[in-house]
Amino acid sequence: MNTNEAAKSLEKLGHPNRLEIVQLLVRAGPEGLPVGALQEHLGIPASTLSHHVSQLVIGGLIEQTRNGRVLSCTPNFERIDALVQLLTENCCSGVALKGADEAA
Repeated sequence: MNTNEAAKSLEKLGHPNRLEIVQLLVRAGPEGLPVGALQEHLGIPASTLSHHVSQLVIGGLIEQTRNGRVLSCTPNFERIDALVQLLTENCCSGVALKGADEAA
């Protein structure tokens, strides 16, 4: 995942309802949840939920599938894992301070 892709995903996560949707879907696991169950758990209007779900789909964080009349959402674990990987891949490796050599 490159920085631009990560920024797009993080932008889509930057709303409390969207973050809650992703967290709920992650807890549900790879089978995800029907949209009706998301609405029931989160208590937000269907039109609002639809907007937030579509933004998360655009950000690549969740996927939607239709099985008859049931629309289900599943977390895109590959994308979520890549995002976490990008954020933590150089953890605690140190950072050279610019100008530190000049001050010494």
